[in-house]
Amino acid sequence: MLDGLLILLLFQFLGEVVIHLTGLPLPAPVVGMVLLLLALMFNLPGGERISQAAGALIRHISLLIFPLGVGIVLQWSRYQDYALALTVAVVLGTVIALVLVTLLLKWLMPAPPERPHD
Repeated sequence: MLDGLLILLLFQFLGEVVIHLTGLPLPAPVVGMVLLLLALMFNLPGGERISQAAGALIRHISLLIFPLGVGIVLQWSRYQDYALALTVAVVLGTVIALVLVTLLLKWLMPAPPERPHD
């Protein structure tokens, strides 16, 4: 699994390099994920190792998000003026994400076969 994590970090680093060289106004980890997607689409070696590492990260995603929540709580005085905007953005963003994922799954997943009626 360690080599899978190193591959993921390599793609994040490649994203940083691309952003540094091109000056694109995008987050470097997003560019790294696009590069990783392209690598996986072309079946470059190491896909299984990446899968294991990504699965481990996803299983423990709450540990990765927890520091963000703690930081907001500890620094609440900085965010207090923007509380309404943050709340609307989080709620609206969550609803939009749920709707889009649902529509995408409906589009990508085949319809179940119809069962004959008795």
